[in-house]
Amino acid sequence: MRRRHVLGAGLAIAVAGMAGSAMAQSEIKIGEINSYSLLPAFTEPYRKGWQLAVEEVNAAGGINGKKLVVISKDDGGKPADAQTAANELVSSENVAMLAGTFLSNIGLAVSDFANQKKVFFLAAEPLTDAITWSKGNRYTFRLRPSNYMQAAMLVEEAAKLPAKRWATIAPNYEYGQSAVAVFKKLMSEKRPDIQWVDEQWPPQGKIDAGPVVQAVAAANPEAILNVTFGADLVKLVREGNTRGLFKGRSVVSFLTGEPEYLDPLKDETPEGWIVTGYPWYDIKTPDHDKFLKAYQAKSNDYPRLGSIVGYQTIKAAAAILAKANSTDPEKLIAATEGLSMPSPFGEITFRKIDHQSTLGAYVGKTALKDGKGVMVNSVYRKGADYLPSDAEVEKLRPK
Repeated sequence: MRRRHVLGAGLAIAVAGMAGSAMAQSEIKIGEINSYSLLPAFTEPYRKGWQLAVEEVNAAGGINGKKLVVISKDDGGKPADAQTAANELVSSENVAMLAGTFLSNIGLAVSDFANQKKVFFLAAEPLTDAITWSKGNRYTFRLRPSNYMQAAMLVEEAAKLPAKRWATIAPNYEYGQSAVAVFKKLMSEKRPDIQWVDEQWPPQGKIDAGPVVQAVAAANPEAILNVTFGADLVKLVREGNTRGLFKGRSVVSFLTGEPEYLDPLKDETPEGWIVTGYPWYDIKTPDHDKFLKAYQAKSNDYPRLGSIVGYQTIKAAAAILAKANSTDPEKLIAATEGLSMPSPFGEITFRKIDHQSTLGAYVGKTALKDGKGVMVNSVYRKGADYLPSDAEVEKLRPK
């Protein structure tokens, strides 16, 4: 009796194990990492975006019949914590790929982990050019238009300004340093007559706006490049408005037209800044209409740029997994290089040469409407039109 009981228990455990194994085989897991606690203005809409994409993918039959599951972790804005999260997702959760990240230094940390461990990584948001060029690797792909791409879009407009004396304000970490460097390079190539008269490098998230504004005003520039965002941007705008920094000066600004950064400015929004952003209220295309209706129905809110990034990250991941029909990293890489797919902004392609997607951005000007900031005269710029030649990329990216 005792032996039969033991055999029965053993059989039950074996069956449970087989069921667990079958369950595992019936789903595909993606490990997602982001700075949820540090940057909720961007990451909460981003999370709503990827949750909508997961629902849509599974409602349409999943990944070749397997359910898509996203396991998400918060990196708290710390590169070391992001690498720890990546390690847990790969070793304990057996995810098929890693995705996400926001800050450029964190994106680079996870990219380095992916390269060392030979794990596929789809970087969602980090904008530093290093992630696909100087520190690019076989296992990392990037969705959003890079600093180079956004700088090239802004320079196209900035070069038309008569201003010759320029100052820059940017957060003192990888993203800000990369954005300023590439903007200055591209701008000076188009306008050799301009001078760079001042640089301000406040710490990310800790700007002391008074002294920054005072220092820029003392340099007496005719135009300003701004790379600050979030709470730093609000403080800079408030202090700049109070001290008259922007009067009679042109301002060119990365990201400021994105609702997550423009909306908090409310009636303090400065008018006429040349910005990249996301005027969701003015985009009239079938692809975007479809996304907008689905997003508003699910979240009862309007989308931010983060919503687009989160949504398209998972849509891209699903397309990659479906084409590869495998979770083998080498097969995922082969499936992604040159892969085209729809997005709310139209068709995009992941380039084979540098693993950068051709997702573009909207460029326009800031304006005040009914007491809040909006983007006006905005035009969509396709990412593919603002990338350097293959010959240049080969010099920038290690073999």
